[in-house]
Amino acid sequence: MRKICVVVGSRANYSSIKSVMRAVKAHPDLQLQVIAGASALLDRFGAVVETVESDGFEIDARVHMIIEGETPTTMAKSTGLGLLELPTVFDNLKPDVVVTVGDRFETMATAIAAAYMNIPLAHTMGGEVSGTIDENIRHAITKLAHIHFPANQKAAERIVRMGEDPATVHVTGCPRIDLVAEIADENNRLPEKAWLEYEGVGGQINLDEPFLLVSQHPVTTEYGDGERQITETLMALHELKMPTIMLWPNVDAGSEDIARGMRKFREHYEHDYIRFYKNFAVETYVRLMKRCACKIGNSSAAIREGAFLGVPAVNVGTRQIGRQRGPNVIDVDYDREQIVDAIRKQLAHGPYPSSPIYGDGHAGERIADILATAEISIHKRMMY
Repeated sequence: MRKICVVVGSRANYSSIKSVMRAVKAHPDLQLQVIAGASALLDRFGAVVETVESDGFEIDARVHMIIEGETPTTMAKSTGLGLLELPTVFDNLKPDVVVTVGDRFETMATAIAAAYMNIPLAHTMGGEVSGTIDENIRHAITKLAHIHFPANQKAAERIVRMGEDPATVHVTGCPRIDLVAEIADENNRLPEKAWLEYEGVGGQINLDEPFLLVSQHPVTTEYGDGERQITETLMALHELKMPTIMLWPNVDAGSEDIARGMRKFREHYEHDYIRFYKNFAVETYVRLMKRCACKIGNSSAAIREGAFLGVPAVNVGTRQIGRQRGPNVIDVDYDREQIVDAIRKQLAHGPYPSSPIYGDGHAGERIADILATAEISIHKRMMY
């Protein structure tokens, strides 16, 4: 029985791999191991590890690897701390394959540790173009990985052009879309209202009325500009004064700049139309996306899940530059007038047809089957 070790490092990380974890756990020829680390362990980012456990997954190890500060320096040091801690965990668990997700700094630490320890590395969501440091990290992990699970054919072709053996590249779709597809079949079920009212702070939001969903994270290559960037978005929201659900930023360098801008806004402006949250369970977040009138910010969710759901979205700034997108997205600069105009256009347009450019809802099962049956070797055959 192959031991498949999945490293969960953040709320986005978990949503991107949950269906794979579920499929691996259910597969008769696979044994699931789960490592929780980085911001997934921190309460101020929603303690995602509690959600993982409540979903029925046993945590085999916890790796504390976040150095406070959210600067480029602390981000690099956190990567190093992860690289110090993860080898010991891998040595204890002795996985047959390590699965790493996407492009975050804990993903890089995972990839380097596994590669140096001669543990086969599987990488999901590789081959995509998005701009900023995330793209560089994503492509670097591709070169460290031994088996690849890109979301679509364009990403797969890019991986092969990087010199990877086509036999190791499997187009499976994005596991995040699996959860989206399940929720899309729930006949527009609402999130639990009592939980939303208990967990958040700020105004009371009536989900039966049109509302906005906002999630804006730091752009690490634009470090120091986060407060100005989020202020433009907040002032656009203030002009519209629509019911709004807004998430705090992730742990990347510049997170404190965005959080400071949000705190200042709350201190100086009436904001009873906005409710703020640290984190959502994956299912809650997708249900909110499906019900919202418009998704705003710079999260990839607007482009990936949003395309599948047909959610009108306004993508702010450069964080997702170059990423393949469907017709549901309007791109704007960090400018309140552009943001307001784009939101109004999307409100007038309403929902878009589904565009399954990142998957059809069966990626987790495909990945588990491939992990169970594929010949996975640490000896890479490059195709230059």
